[in-house]
Amino acid sequence: MDANMLIYVIGGLAFLTIAGLGIALTGDKSDVARKRAKAIGTGGSGASKRDKAMDENAKRRQKTQEMLDTMRKQDKERRKSIRPQNLSSRLTQAGLDVPVSAFWIFSLVLGMALGGTVYILGFDGLVISGISFKSRPALVGGAFFFGAVGLPRILLGMATNGRNKKMINQFADALDIIVRGVKSGLPLNECVRIISKESPEPLRSEFAMLTDNLSMGAGLERSLNTFYKRVPLQEVNFFMIVLMIQSKAGGNLSEALGNLSSVIRARKMMREKVKAMSSEAKASAMIIGALPFVVGSLVYMTTPAYIMQLFTTDTGHLFLTIGVVMMSMGILVMRKMINFDL
Repeated sequence: MDANMLIYVIGGLAFLTIAGLGIALTGDKSDVARKRAKAIGTGGSGASKRDKAMDENAKRRQKTQEMLDTMRKQDKERRKSIRPQNLSSRLTQAGLDVPVSAFWIFSLVLGMALGGTVYILGFDGLVISGISFKSRPALVGGAFFFGAVGLPRILLGMATNGRNKKMINQFADALDIIVRGVKSGLPLNECVRIISKESPEPLRSEFAMLTDNLSMGAGLERSLNTFYKRVPLQEVNFFMIVLMIQSKAGGNLSEALGNLSSVIRARKMMREKVKAMSSEAKASAMIIGALPFVVGSLVYMTTPAYIMQLFTTDTGHLFLTIGVVMMSMGILVMRKMINFDL
């Protein structure tokens, strides 16, 4: 082989080597570019998935907010509906399973008893501390009106308040029973049925009625509305709201009711704390309110003629009226100051 042919061979091999290197480098860049494009495409699809997830979360939040607004409006309507518009609703909230006619008969009998007592005591007029009230018909009519209208409603209000206090004390335990039942796998209706059988009164009768309404197909919302009308307490309202939200939006019922039980117990502790802190103010108000009557009685026991000037003279009547009005205003102000709505 001559020198020229050798040069041609070396040149050809060098060309092939350079061409191979170029093809190899170009192929790597294209692979890298393809991988980069694939990664970009994958990233774009991930971004679209994130956007979709964000849109779904936004829609879910909007739906939840709309549901909360609707339930807020329904809560206002329920608060208006639970106000006792008639005597039958008041009897129901007091837990008295008696007809309205029986209540009116009891009121008339009580009014006649008080009026008859005043009539028997006041043949020639009722005398109190030396003061003679000559208008016997007015006294008898006033006693009859108080006994037939005022006193029965006072007793009805006391019965309602006592029943509501018992419900508040027992309601947190009922929620704990539902929480344990739900965690063990029991349905809500079965948990409510357990409360209606094993809880004390008045919780037993109210949950028994709730169980009957659910069993008869009245629906959860309607049954809870009936329960809230019979027991118009904030605790029952909270219980109703939690169950309605869980039935519409889903979620962990046992956790929600467990938190509600803790809230109700905290409200009870706060109520007792406020009661203990305001006991001193209540005692002071009672002492201040009773002081004029105690001083007046002591003065009457020592010098009757001195205190009787308030009842026998026109000037005494004027000052006595002013004192009664100012005393009533002071009692109302003190009552407003020491009573807290929790």
